[in-house]
Amino acid sequence: MKRTPLVLSLALVAAVSVGCATLDAKQREWIFQPSDRSWGGAQSTEGMQDVWIELPTQAAGKPEQLHGLWLPQPQADAPVLLYLHGARWNVAGSSGRIRRMHELGFSVLAIDYRGFGKSSAGLPSEASSAEDARAAWQWLAAQYPNRPRYIFGHSLGGAIAIELAHQVHDEQGTMVEGTFTSIPDVVSTFRWGWLPVSPLITQRFESVRKVGEIGSPLLVVHGSEDRLIQPELGRKLYEAAQEPKQFVLVEGGSHHNTNAIGQGQYRQAMASLFRLPTR
Repeated sequence: MKRTPLVLSLALVAAVSVGCATLDAKQREWIFQPSDRSWGGAQSTEGMQDVWIELPTQAAGKPEQLHGLWLPQPQADAPVLLYLHGARWNVAGSSGRIRRMHELGFSVLAIDYRGFGKSSAGLPSEASSAEDARAAWQWLAAQYPNRPRYIFGHSLGGAIAIELAHQVHDEQGTMVEGTFTSIPDVVSTFRWGWLPVSPLITQRFESVRKVGEIGSPLLVVHGSEDRLIQPELGRKLYEAAQEPKQFVLVEGGSHHNTNAIGQGQYRQAMASLFRLPTR
């Protein structure tokens, strides 16, 4: 999620005079920043297999579909992880983080929401991204019915992960990194957060209202130097969850490198919270 609070605030105010549809579309553009590019330079997806997941919906008379990347473990009984990326980056742009989760022992399925990468075109929304995550979860259940399955989300993907864990009851655990309590709470932390825009926000992603109803263990990870999503929001999300849960603060971690420098802390947390063997 790119830090453009003034642009968002002015867009919200201006859109009110145009209509609700414009207001909603502008928010979806700002929050998701959908792209078919992997920002930050070329990202290697070598060894990852393309996966296509059909959706029950159609656009322009054609079935909609999701594109994903599948990185399996050699062990047939390895736990399976659904990886949900954040804003702006497509799934290939998350390949480094995908590989690190793979190094922790998971077979990983990472998907692009509609509007990203090679998935069906369209402007994503809170509702459509939830549908996409649910479709990917059902695909994993059908393909690997006897494997323990986990959910992971980074940044905006963390909110989508919380929504999915709130919907389903067969996940063994949920992990979120650099995520937040709600979009209005994020906006309030920005320099222009004093502007009265909260009532105008339609894409709210109110994870703090849902996290308490998740029945599986929850791991919340945040970097101490995250300047985009403040660590206090991750802590508040953790506090709203029920046990078992664990909060991990990665010292020196930013919004983008916490997963890399906190790999050892991930291993320890997975062993204690999820009872997963470390590698």
